[in-house]
Amino acid sequence: MKLLGGGQAYADVHHILAELPEGQRGVKPAGAPHTAWQLLEHLRIAQWDILEFSRDPKHVSPQFPEGYWPVSETPPSADAWDKSVAAVERDLSEMKKSLNNPKTDLFAPIKHGTGQTILREALLVADHNAYHLGQMVLLRRLLGAWAGS
Repeated sequence: MKLLGGGQAYADVHHILAELPEGQRGVKPAGAPHTAWQLLEHLRIAQWDILEFSRDPKHVSPQFPEGYWPVSETPPSADAWDKSVAAVERDLSEMKKSLNNPKTDLFAPIKHGTGQTILREALLVADHNAYHLGQMVLLRRLLGAWAGS
């Protein structure tokens, strides 16, 4: 579970996402490919897509790649940022619940998939999140908004 939420090899998800000052959420430092808002929304959309694929045979994924990134570099409001952070945390919690459910066969192929398993999808979330959370920490360092180690 720590692999999904952080706290061992990297800071916990909430600390990385929730504590960025509002004025820096849409700032792109020189040489950075994304703003914090773009990274947060990409993380939210991709994680949601993986979770929904894992549990809903009728789920339709967004168009790749454009459906996985926000159009705007800046959040439309502080409330939009907070809602996106809450969605990331909620969906991460849902993935953890699935893994902790004794009825979940981590190794069984997902019936509507093409060989994927719940374990594979959870590892995909962990891998994808770690990559983009690392980008977020680097971005925050460039912005002077990171007090972590």
